[in-house]
This record gives sequence, structure tokens and C-alpha cells, in this order.
Amino acid sequence: MKIQEQLRGTGVAVITPFTNDNKIDFPALGKVIEHLIVNKVEYLVLLGTTGETPVLSNPEKIAILNYSYDLVNNRVPILVGIGGNDTADLIHDLTHFPLEKAAAILSASPYYNKPSQEGIFQHYKMVAAASPLPIILYNVPGRTGRNMSAATTLRIANEITNIIGIKEASGDMQQCMQILKDRPNDFLVLSGDDALALPQMACGMEGVISVAANAFPLEFGDMVRACLNNDYAKARSINNHLMTPYDLMFVENNPAGVKAFMAIQGLISNQLRMPNIPLSEGVFNQINHWIKQQG
Repeated sequence: MKIQEQLRGTGVAVITPFTNDNKIDFPALGKVIEHLIVNKVEYLVLLGTTGETPVLSNPEKIAILNYSYDLVNNRVPILVGIGGNDTADLIHDLTHFPLEKAAAILSASPYYNKPSQEGIFQHYKMVAAASPLPIILYNVPGRTGRNMSAATTLRIANEITNIIGIKEASGDMQQCMQILKDRPNDFLVLSGDDALALPQMACGMEGVISVAANAFPLEFGDMVRACLNNDYAKARSINNHLMTPYDLMFVENNPAGVKAFMAIQGLISNQLRMPNIPLSEGVFNQINHWIKQQG
């Protein structure tokens, strides 16, 4: 099966659990991974922003990868997040991280530097030349400070052969539709916005790399599968139920929101690494109230 087919559906940007003394909680990570696989997500994304990678050391990142590879044992594909604003450093990571058991790389466009569109193109051209795996672009201007335009995405899609898709999280529906309209046939387009996933899939996206699915893997996955099967009545019903969690998850910080849901569900401790902090008491109580209402 082509990698583009394997990555249709729901991928989860996996959180990193921490202990009370700020170490990686590997037993909790294992519990989360099993929770996701048992509840039928199509693949996992490790070392994304939701995994708090800006505050993980390289040895910690490598330990997460090796632990997860062993636990997953090829049951679902694994994407590895390797991005950054130093092209040379990113290429170094691509050649030094353990990637033999990964299916593809998810690589966010450079943040903070605010390169031109030509700079973004040249960055990805160099990264693709060095990558041992296919690459999924990640456009998330709310974090990087620079939007990757539809024209740049399409140029990359047409000119760089081992860049096979994009996680599009600009929130700009017109930009998303332009990419979908003009992309090559085998170029995968995935949503990076949980709350917009349904309308984006109605426009032609093939799936979602989700934050919310950490807490609601089966329900969110069923919504995505319903979209892929053109059962939008079912998809709308599920999406309507999840709209309040979407709002509460992102009102202050990601992953503070989803970690609060997962802590109440008993999956992890409600711990984050500075400068991120747990949700305020008021929002946490709203989440707790919503969960209790579900019975």
C-alpha cells in the first residue's frame, strides 16, 4: 500500500506525559499509545508540537521514538516530527535520529525567521534531498509566524518528488481549496485543525492529524471515517458533540487543554513543562463538568 493510502484517516499528534518531577512518564506514554491503537486511529505522529518537543532534549526525543517503536511494533504507521528554523540543524537530525521504523517525516515550515516564500521552498528542497523518508509539509502560521502560500505548496508538490503531502493548519479555507483544486493526484492533503476537519474533508482532504483524538480517538476517528465514506449526516452528529471539547482544548494553550481532558479520563497526570502550564482552574472545571455530563 502506498504511504499516501496508509495516512488517510485519523493520525494523532501524541502528547508527552510527564511525571510530577518533570521527567517523561514512559508508562503513561505506553498507556496513551495503547488507548489510541485500541480505539482504531490510523497512525501516530510523534514529536509534534503537541508533544511539547520545544522543551524536550534530543536524547529525550530519541528515547520516545525507540520506546514507541518497540511498543507499537508495526501495528500502525508512525510519523516523526522533525522541523525547525535552522535548515542545517534539521538536516543533521534527519541523519542522526532513529528513523528506520518510521513511515514518514512531518516537517513544520521554519518558525520565527519569517523566510520569504522562495526561502521556504529552498528550505524544503534541501531537507527533502537529505531525508531518508517521505516528507509531509506542515503549514501552521499561527505558530511559525509565516504562512506557506498555496502557490508555494503547489510548487513543492510538483517539483520535489519525496514531499508527498501537507498538514494544512492555516485555517484559511480558500487557501485549502486552492491546494485541493490544483494539487497533483497523489499529493495528500490533511487537516491540521480539529474544528475545521469536517468542512475541509467535505472539500476533499483525506484526513486529519488531530490533537482532540488523544482524548477522543474512537469518536473523532469515526467522524473522519464517516467523512471518507461520504456519510456527512453521521459526521455532523459526531462533530456537533465534540464542538465544546474543541473550544475548551484550545482556549488557553495546546497541549494544556487536551492534557486536562486526558488527566480527568485517568490516562496521564496533568503535568506540562515550562513555559507551558496547566489550564486555569475555571477552564479545568468546565472540562470536568462536560465530561461528567456525558455519563
